[in-house]
Amino acid sequence: MLDTLLDRTVLPGYTSVGYKLRARAWDDLPSMAGKVVIVTGATGGIGLAAAEGFARLGADVRLLVRNAERGERAAAKVRSDVPDAHVGVELCDVSDLASVRAFAEQFTARETRLDVLVHNAGVLPPERTVTKDGIELTFATNVVGPFLLTWLLADLLAAAAPSRVINISSGGMYTAKLDVDDLQSAEGSFDGVRAYAQTKRAEVILTELWAERLHERGVIVHSMHPGWVDTPGVQESLPTFNKVMGPLLRDAGQGADTIVWLGAADAPLRSTGEFWHDRRTRPTHRVPWTKESDEDRRRLWDTCVQLSEVA
Repeated sequence: MLDTLLDRTVLPGYTSVGYKLRARAWDDLPSMAGKVVIVTGATGGIGLAAAEGFARLGADVRLLVRNAERGERAAAKVRSDVPDAHVGVELCDVSDLASVRAFAEQFTARETRLDVLVHNAGVLPPERTVTKDGIELTFATNVVGPFLLTWLLADLLAAAAPSRVINISSGGMYTAKLDVDDLQSAEGSFDGVRAYAQTKRAEVILTELWAERLHERGVIVHSMHPGWVDTPGVQESLPTFNKVMGPLLRDAGQGADTIVWLGAADAPLRSTGEFWHDRRTRPTHRVPWTKESDEDRRRLWDTCVQLSEVA
């Protein structure tokens, strides 16, 4: 009842208060020794905290980053905090489809398994920008790049079954209805927050669609939202929100907890295609007008296939 009350009232549930109240009943996580984990966007914030959490459990963690120098600094921090950590740096810009393909080709050539793939990398640009592939940057980074990466690494994930794909969404997606006629925010004036929220809605829908397609191969796919977390991205993209909510925001480790739990615990293997917050499944819609149709879902999938050129 307490968990439900915290979830329905939003404010306390998404803050550090909700985390601390819920965490009192949580069990320790099992060892992940011998398992391979990729975390995208792992140079700071929630991604780095998740990588450190997996490393503490003994996993072989790969930080998938755009910038080698920042990646090595992040890896050094993990090794400093977890002296026996197995952590490496992989270069890939998930907004650049050629970069995604190059990384996937190299990774699959030298690895035999992938146990956990965490899609954490994300952007919230203030102005509309188009990538070299001709895709709006928010949609490319948050949706199309992760879609392609999952597609290209599916065989390695299947080889490690039961394996897991974890998509990091946001509570902000509750305000967004998928606009399949304007997935790349080309119409009207560009609103970065609205574009971001729509991509986070798309991630949750794609989680459900991937879950249907990968279930028979032993790959579990879940999405989650971390609550309201004090990260460099929030500080830069939502400075007013960060200032007002500052004392109540979660730290990165609290935000990353459910990511690590989804990758390590046994309970998430009992279902697939779920949306989680603080180790519990949550509804994907709060109000009826944000619900998408089956046709909307099909068009989103087809758009990702077309843009990533995997058909």
